[in-house]
Formats: sequence, C-alpha cells, structure tokens
Amino acid sequence: MSGERSGGAELSGEVSGDPVGLAAGEDSADSPAGWFLLVYRVPSEPTRLRAAVWRRLKSLGAIYLQNSAAALPASTSAERALRKLRSEILDMAGTATLLSCQVLAGEQEIRAAFQAARDDEYEEIIDKCGDFQGQVQKEYVANHFTYAELEENEVDLVKLRNWFTKVVDRDVFGATARANAEQALAGCERTLEDYAARVYAEEAEGH
Repeated sequence: MSGERSGGAELSGEVSGDPVGLAAGEDSADSPAGWFLLVYRVPSEPTRLRAAVWRRLKSLGAIYLQNSAAALPASTSAERALRKLRSEILDMAGTATLLSCQVLAGEQEIRAAFQAARDDEYEEIIDKCGDFQGQVQKEYVANHFTYAELEENEVDLVKLRNWFTKVVDRDVFGATARANAEQALAGCERTLEDYAARVYAEEAEGH
C-alpha cells in the first residue's frame, strides 16, 4: 500500500509541506466545489486496520496527497462517507481530522491525480470487458447454449455495469478513458444479446 505508512501524518508537519498544492504560494485555480481532506493516524498493529482504511478510501475514489492524507472532491455523499470513516478510525483507537479545503495552488495537479485514478479504474473495467468477451466466446467454442450459462453471463454483465456506474459517479472531472470503457461495455452488451439469441434459437430447435 504505497498510499500510506504507519503513524500517519500530522497537520502541522507533512500537510504543510504542500507536495501537490493545498497550501498557498501560487496563483489560485478555481475549485468551485472544493475538496475534503482526511488526515488520519491508525495503530501500526494489527496491519489489517491500515489495510481496511486504505481499501475504504480506494472504494470511495479518494487520492492520497501524502501518506495518510487523502482527498475527495467535496459533495454531500463524500462528506457523509468520510465522516463515517473518521468515526471508524476513532473506534480503531486512531486519530482523524476531516478538513474542508479550497485549493490555493496546485489545482491542476490534484485534478490530474484524481483523473488518473479514474482512468486506472476505467482501464480495469476495459480489461474485465475483455475477459467477459473471452468467456462468452468459450461458450461458442464449447457449444454451450443454455439458460444457465446465459444467466451467469447476465450476472457478470450486471456487475460490470454497476462497477462502471460507480466510477462514473465519482468521475467529476471527466477522465479520458471513460469513453473507451463505455464502448467496451456496449460491446459486451451486444455480445450478450447475440448469445441470448443463439440460446433462444437452440431452445426452439430442441422443441
């Protein structure tokens, strides 16, 4: 987990170092909604506590500005989720501070890091779409055209759709890989429609 280390970050220490521009010092860039910044410390042992916090922040789409300092674009849902996570960190015998920030310098860098994180997620979806296409192709090769196989593939496609929707919901700046992921998902939908048609045809021939 490269995004954190045990011991966390102190507000007066690492955050004031301004690695990506939350502190003043350059011409400001507009950030209409602002950002939420969670600065936390969790016990070094057991390590599952740090892993749990890291996974939760990743699931929210947060980016690390420094070790144990994670940022999200401000929104009602982000505030709710980060407040809940802060409470959970306190329950772990850790410490956490949630800040509402306006970027005075380095807005482009922060946005770029946030968009890069979304692009990574879109690329993961594209890879999974490739796996989906490969799995359906195997059904053709094996001559498996059953409702059971169709249902399994439908479930997999629903998971991909839901995953894509979650990424889109937090893609507030419009990452470049979104269109490619959307096209890959549309391709999966067409493939499933073709497979379903073959299943229906096989059923008709069997009666």
